[in-house]
Amino acid sequence: MKLTNIIAVFCFSLTGFTQVQTEGDYVSEVWVADQGDGTYKNPILHADYSDPDVTRAGDDYYMTSSSFNAAPGLPILHSKDLVNWELINYALPKQVPIEHFNTPQHGNGVWAPAIRYHNNEFYIYWGDPDFGIYMVKTNDPAGEWSAPILVMEAKGAIDPCPLWDEDGKAYLVHAWAGSRAGVKSLLTVHKMTPDGTKVLDEGRHVFDGHENHPTIEGSKFYKRNGYYYIFAPAGGVSTGWQLILRSKNVYGPYEEKVVLEQGSTKINGPHQGAWVETPQGEDWFYHFQDVDAYGRIVHLQPMSWKNDWPVMGEDKDGNGIGEPVLEYKKPKVGKPYKVVTPKETDEFTEDSLGIQWQWNANPNLLWYAKLPGNDYLRLFSIAQPEEAKNLWEAPNILLQKFPAPVFTARSKITLVPEDADKSRKVGLIVMGRDYFTLTITQKNGEYYLQQTEAKNADKGSEEEIVNEKRLKSNTVYVKVEVAAPKAECQFMYSENGKKYKEIGEPFNARVGKWMGAKVGLFSISPSGAKRGGYADIEYFRIEE
Repeated sequence: MKLTNIIAVFCFSLTGFTQVQTEGDYVSEVWVADQGDGTYKNPILHADYSDPDVTRAGDDYYMTSSSFNAAPGLPILHSKDLVNWELINYALPKQVPIEHFNTPQHGNGVWAPAIRYHNNEFYIYWGDPDFGIYMVKTNDPAGEWSAPILVMEAKGAIDPCPLWDEDGKAYLVHAWAGSRAGVKSLLTVHKMTPDGTKVLDEGRHVFDGHENHPTIEGSKFYKRNGYYYIFAPAGGVSTGWQLILRSKNVYGPYEEKVVLEQGSTKINGPHQGAWVETPQGEDWFYHFQDVDAYGRIVHLQPMSWKNDWPVMGEDKDGNGIGEPVLEYKKPKVGKPYKVVTPKETDEFTEDSLGIQWQWNANPNLLWYAKLPGNDYLRLFSIAQPEEAKNLWEAPNILLQKFPAPVFTARSKITLVPEDADKSRKVGLIVMGRDYFTLTITQKNGEYYLQQTEAKNADKGSEEEIVNEKRLKSNTVYVKVEVAAPKAECQFMYSENGKKYKEIGEPFNARVGKWMGAKVGLFSISPSGAKRGGYADIEYFRIEE
């Protein structure tokens, strides 16, 4: 059965896996971009919303971003003023093909999506470098999205974006991943069916960046004043620039112009994002900045047009290329809106997990229980896969993004092992290519708190215990303090919730594969363990 058909018959339910959030008033304690005086500061999102794209529908703005292997995937954020954003949904409850993504596939999955509003419907296209280009759509971004359609089966096709022309024709532009395709730094345009469900040809290359714009990717397709525009970053994730291509013909030849660069600022690699027009006639550009363990954080730049070329940021040195701004006046959107940020803290008082959580692979309903009326989260001690060398390869790791340069994550955890001989483990984890845990376990009838680390976990290294303390009971308060600029972390614990003690030495969080470090929870048993054992999590709080 072809992959296309497998996807077509897949019943795509949100139940149990996607956390849909209605409008709320959550305001972060650790990062707020709105300065309350008519200005904002960058980044507008100090979290790893990599490769952001934005579309407008009336007075509403919707953002999505890369989610790679994390599930649910394709986060949907909503804003009314382009500065204050709320995480409201995920478009992809489970990664497809489902069986493939039931095990961790770090760095694979959803790459650089594009979101568009067309004919009263919302579309998201993304490239999976191993399978091809997918699409989902909906009438309501906060509701259920369609099952994924494989628009183009291809190895290495990434970073797609659709364009519906005035004559009804549809096109798709995309880049290539050298790791799969054997070549990169190329942009290709295909004809596409008007309904956006299938490409109609093999495509034509429209730009070769090998000489002057290596690693050109992240393509976004627009049309304005008779020109076709391709917005595309080049030069590398952390060191590159924003390139604009334009032509009167969809297939080119395309003129080129660099419009945004780091310049004299500390904002490295300012590129890859979204052009947005407001109903009031203003233009704005979203892009990311790669800041190592903190991930690819989102910036907002003022934008205008000169001689049918976009002008971004501020040209401080007069070389005709903009540089990112750190602060700026907020967009004019007709009226003021409340300050709101993506949710971080979860008190576990609702009937479902907070929307901020993602798993290390496609979720399984048997990993946890969140029962109505219970003001805690129960994580079951799921046995690690037999092939897993460490937690990098465990699917049932519950994680969220680093939300700010400086923050504290803390929790209250109770371990109920049920079987003292099976070494149930639960705790706090800082996850990346290296990971670190503060683990509660039982041995010889007593409870212990362990600081562990797995250096080069992505290479299969074993987890090591670097510090251990005996506990008085099976309940402990744990926290990790994270400090800028290198995401230095320190684990701490308390047995009464009042007086905390440091455990072990500080460590630096490390990036994951194509994503920033994450913080969260785990509850596991060794490979081959029988069922039994769980941990109750009373809260998970992100604080100053």
